[in-house]
This record gives sequence, C-alpha cells and structure tokens, in this order.
Amino acid sequence: MKDFDRVHPQAALCGLNCLLCPLNVGGYCPGCGGGAGNQGCPRARCARDRGITDFCFQCGQYPCALYDHSSDYDSFVPTGQMEEDMRRIQELGAEAYVRALEEKRVILDTLLAEWNDGRRKSLYCTAAYRLELDVLRTVTSQVQAAVPGDMPVRERAARMAAALQAAADTRGITLKLNKKVKGKGRKQT
Repeated sequence: MKDFDRVHPQAALCGLNCLLCPLNVGGYCPGCGGGAGNQGCPRARCARDRGITDFCFQCGQYPCALYDHSSDYDSFVPTGQMEEDMRRIQELGAEAYVRALEEKRVILDTLLAEWNDGRRKSLYCTAAYRLELDVLRTVTSQVQAAVPGDMPVRERAARMAAALQAAADTRGITLKLNKKVKGKGRKQT
C-alpha cells in the first residue's frame, strides 16, 4: 500500500503468515505492507490511518468489526489461525516470530524445489503454516534421510506428503483449507 511501510511484512497486520502463502511464494502478492502491498486490504488502510505499522493488536480497538467473520473460511492460507498467530506474535515478540517464519519458508522452498511433483504446493504451504517449526524440521529431515536421491520425484513427493499428513493427523491438525462454497457459507473439511 502506498505511503505505508510495515516493520515486519513477513506476517500480515492480521497475523496471517505471508511468507507461507502460496500467492507470496509464487510472487503474486507482496502482502499488506510496504510499496506495492495489497492495495485493497481494509485492515492495511485502517492501520495506516491509525499509525499502526506492525500488527493490529497494537491498536486499542483490536479486535474490531474488521475481524467479524474473518476466520469463517480460509482463503489461500488458514485464516482460522489468525487470532492464535496474533497471540503467538505477542508472546514470542515479532522478531522471534518472524525468524521462525523465515526458517519455515526455507523448508517450504526446499519442499517446492526438490519434493514437488507439481501437485503439492497447497499441501506444502498449509503444512508449513500449520505444523510447528520443530515438527516440520523433524519430519522433512527424516524423509530426506530415508528417501534415495534417485527416486522419481512423484514417489518422493508422495512420501513427503504422506509423512507431513501423518504428523498433522497425529496432532489433530488438518492440512485442508476450509473453502467457502458460493452461497452456502462455510464448507466443512
């Protein structure tokens, strides 16, 4: 957004993890802060007008009407985690939170470059988003060590996807996004 520079654009004002979003990964969205950021985001306009340069929780009116129904369904990332992510940013501090996001992004970039058969981007982005960093690190390291480098990419991708899904299932985490069905409200996964 013009005339609006954020301190930590790796995570959105609302707590969404921009670095792990498929649109950001693909270079299609710069997020809500700085220069060419999402020009239409009402939260970014509000934050700019109120002088908030990091996260909405810094505003005395948070949570406000801009957050009503914002987590009813997912967009490209799990919006249902916004409040939890905002709490984690407050608990850890923005610097530590962003460092963890950046490490998750390195893992995600490796998954997409070396373990993707062209059909796993959404799964890998969602796994990087929802799984804790230590779990993501452990699972990907174990699969990388167990799978021969000459295995066809389709099989490699299937093994990585299965391992990430198993880790998520063990923790009661879903790796499917809750997409809005046109005219029907929230779709259940």
